[in-house]
Amino acid sequence: MKKSLILAAIVLMSAGCFAQKNPLVKKAKSLMNSETPDFRAARDFVEEALVAEPTAENYYWAGMIGYKEVQRENYNQMLGQGADVAAAGLACEESYKYWLKADELAQVLVLDKKGNQVPTDPKMRGKLAKMMLEYYQNQELVKYGIHLNESRDYAGAYAAFKMHISIPDLDMMQDLKLQKEMPRDTTYTQYKYYTAIFAVQAEMHDEAIAVLKQLKDGDYEAIAVNQFLYQEYLALKDTANFVETLQNAVARFPQEPWFLQNLINFYIFSGQEQTAIDYLAQAIEREPNVAQYHLIKGNLEENQGNYEVALVEFDKALALDPTMADAMAGKGRVYYNQAVKLNEAAALISDNKAYKKALDEMNEVFKKSLPFFEKAHEMAPDDRSYLQTLKALYYRFGMDDKYREASEKLSNL
Repeated sequence: MKKSLILAAIVLMSAGCFAQKNPLVKKAKSLMNSETPDFRAARDFVEEALVAEPTAENYYWAGMIGYKEVQRENYNQMLGQGADVAAAGLACEESYKYWLKADELAQVLVLDKKGNQVPTDPKMRGKLAKMMLEYYQNQELVKYGIHLNESRDYAGAYAAFKMHISIPDLDMMQDLKLQKEMPRDTTYTQYKYYTAIFAVQAEMHDEAIAVLKQLKDGDYEAIAVNQFLYQEYLALKDTANFVETLQNAVARFPQEPWFLQNLINFYIFSGQEQTAIDYLAQAIEREPNVAQYHLIKGNLEENQGNYEVALVEFDKALALDPTMADAMAGKGRVYYNQAVKLNEAAALISDNKAYKKALDEMNEVFKKSLPFFEKAHEMAPDDRSYLQTLKALYYRFGMDDKYREASEKLSNL
């Protein structure tokens, strides 16, 4: 006998042995189909059978115990007797996992009588697909996920929804007729979105990112999806990806300032002020009447030494919001800091006449800053920084009464 035929004979003989109904499985089947089913005992028998004979058939029946329990809970609900959603959900997850194993084993290739490679159990996939489709259409795992979410078990809710949305992608479900029964419609996308949200709530960052990336270019809750994706990358300190997410969202959602504002903040706090200014220019072009944009741009231009541009931006901010104390103080600070630089330059002058002239110029610039800080203090009397600067200016110009008044106010803040 040829070696291949010997192997085929061995495989067929082995498959024939497994095809015989395991007595433990028979007991489990009897218990789960009785009028008063004992699912726990049925599970004990089938688990013992799986240890002895881990075949596709036995895994199929292991999954059928959960299926029968789900059916029973649904029947109780139909009768108005109240269903145990948790028990049904756990049973559904259990059978799902057993059936995946059953399909895996059923697809293992063996040799038939003609020496051709064929699946171990070619009829199994059809049976399993039918059961999986029923679970999907009845939304058994969705019901369970909602229950877990209400119980604040977000990780469990994520697992249940993830299992549900994975069903159309299973190898056993790729028949065209089956696919027509499971369209990737709005409901499917909605459930995928909830899957991501549950992962976010459970702080399962990698899992959340994986689902959000699948949704980010779609239309369903597109702004929220991209916001969540940014926040998940931020939680992982994945700078490259969260910046890329913000940049893409700024281009895609020009009407949504949230992305642009976060991108600008990143560039500001990472020391990339010129890039922040460039993005602020975009923000102002889109929304020219947001006073805060002009204030921030004024601050950044000042930091870059562009004092005249900074003053223009502060004036624009005040024109839009006359009560903006920070913009008023910004104007004062521009003159104050210029005067400080003049003072530093004067200290290097050796000629007395030139030195005195430099000091006079410096004091004139300091004087320019004074009314702006006084006005800022009027607008925000509890801001210590404005008052401290005023105190220093009053001291510089020998304004003793105002100096004492500022000192007293500071001590009372």
